[in-house]
Amino acid sequence: MVGADAAEHSTVGIALAAASLLVMPVLSYAQRRAGRELGSASAVADSKQTLLCTYLSGVLLAGLLLNSLFGWSWADPVVALVIAAVAVKEGREAWRGEHCC
Repeated sequence: MVGADAAEHSTVGIALAAASLLVMPVLSYAQRRAGRELGSASAVADSKQTLLCTYLSGVLLAGLLLNSLFGWSWADPVVALVIAAVAVKEGREAWRGEHCC
């Protein structure tokens, strides 16, 4: 069976997800502010994508912590499905030309 091994603890993954969760909102705010000052709709839209990365980092961190703290290896694929669903939603909106600004 392909992929039969359980997800393992990842200290590096937890640290990177936590750092991303701290840095991304600040970066998103700075991008949005600069985009508005410059009158750049694409920079403002990019700030929204950066904010989305914040949410994805939070979901990722939750999955990693659930696995590490409680041994819930099933949390990793569940989180992957949540991330995939968000990606599909964002892709559909982009395909339709829906914008966030």
